[in-house]
Amino acid sequence: MASPKCLTRTSYHHHLHQTNYLSPKVFSISCSIINTKKNSIISSTCRNPKRTRRYEVIANNNSSSTETKHETYEGVEKKKKERRVRILIAGGGIGGLVLALAAKERGFEVMVFEKNLSAIRGEGRYRGPIQLMSSALGVLMDIHMGVAEQVMNAGCVTGDRMNGLVDGVSGDWLAKIDLLAPAIKKGLPVTLVISRTTLQEILLKAVGDHIVFNNSKVVEISQDPHKVVATLDDGRQFEGDILVGADGIWSEVRKKLFGTQEASYSGYTCYSGLVDYVPSYTNSIGYRVFLGRNQYFVASDVGNGKMQWYAFHKEPQIGSGTLEGKKVRLTKLFGSWCSDVTRLIAKTREEMILRRDIYDRDMIYSWGKGRVTLLGDAAHPLQPNLGLGGCLAIEDCHRLIHELESIKKSEYNAIKSIDIASALKRYEQKRMLRTMITHGVTRMASKSLSGYQSFTFLSAFRLPVQVSEFLQMVSSYFMTWLVAGEADMLKKQDQQIEGQKQKVLLQYNRKRYE
Repeated sequence: MASPKCLTRTSYHHHLHQTNYLSPKVFSISCSIINTKKNSIISSTCRNPKRTRRYEVIANNNSSSTETKHETYEGVEKKKKERRVRILIAGGGIGGLVLALAAKERGFEVMVFEKNLSAIRGEGRYRGPIQLMSSALGVLMDIHMGVAEQVMNAGCVTGDRMNGLVDGVSGDWLAKIDLLAPAIKKGLPVTLVISRTTLQEILLKAVGDHIVFNNSKVVEISQDPHKVVATLDDGRQFEGDILVGADGIWSEVRKKLFGTQEASYSGYTCYSGLVDYVPSYTNSIGYRVFLGRNQYFVASDVGNGKMQWYAFHKEPQIGSGTLEGKKVRLTKLFGSWCSDVTRLIAKTREEMILRRDIYDRDMIYSWGKGRVTLLGDAAHPLQPNLGLGGCLAIEDCHRLIHELESIKKSEYNAIKSIDIASALKRYEQKRMLRTMITHGVTRMASKSLSGYQSFTFLSAFRLPVQVSEFLQMVSSYFMTWLVAGEADMLKKQDQQIEGQKQKVLLQYNRKRYE
């Protein structure tokens, strides 16, 4: 049996053929009847409602104006060709999921490929809870208010307490960092820390399981003027308009773009621990960085009766394997430090202490080629001493999706490569300065700590500056700049959404003091 489409076409032409032998007057009347019958056949036989509506608009237009009919058909063809831009994302970590959420919310088609979702979760493993500064939280509010609200409700606010740098041995404050005032000034939420597991679950639920492909590692990429193709480790291939490498410091996408480049060892190994312990000072202190010569120790309240700490020690790289007796070694390294440090180590179970060597990479000043780009640690991996890697990745997502909105829809089967390349180039240019400065500061922090006691690089210039005064001045300006982040580019919403944003902020602020 012929399809409805074929039946419609056959019937129409059959009637038209019969009229060839009629007089002009009868022919005119017959054409009118034929048109009416054509409309009836199309409406009754076409099974696609959207297609039916399009044809009905055309068929029922009895205007004698050829120009009007031409414009109508042109409009249908344009609508028929128009499609959504597809973004392929390699990596399902924080950066990849936030980008997927932003893309989904702004009408892009998006697919995320992650080699192992369970490997990037879990407290007490290589990475503990993540710090989200005001800049990153403001971006989340701009991307998805509901997700931002969930994150703020689940997090532990540290930005409204005393934070800063202290001497590791005496415990005396060297510099206090104000994270609250800059956030209030910019109308942003206050810095918090949140469980990576919780954050990832919130993002996954918002993005949708149908968008995130687990056990799917991107191992090859190719592109031509019309598309980019991602090949997975099991041989499957996916086509898209844009591919974003959000696959971390050991990024496969970065390797395919720029070749194999060795990561740089920072000179420090890191021991990390998560402990069930609530010190007496948690109501007044959020996090502290304890400084010492060739080593430093970071401790932060992470909520739910837990403290997270990181112990950095300058030594040759050992490798990825864990060592026995980590607690004994830490006791030797930090045993003479103040009780706030030694007590955290003593209360942490051996199996909850892990170590890893710290790496970063030299800055590169181009993050992509053609239809492919990088974000987060894949583009600019940082040392973790300031806890800013996740925040910069979230900011990257915001800027990238903002630049891509100019090509969100296309009238053609393939979006022009030049339009995509231009948008991706704008993204990296507008993110370059901020990431370059932050990258430099994290490296400088590690190097300067090796001479913490004497600060010899200052004495060479005979500057009459006390260590505490210098740290207070530098850290204050730098952290204020960090907190502001992308605040100035957060889009102005309509009054209803702005009202909702202010309501969420008000509830969040009240919660901090309950």
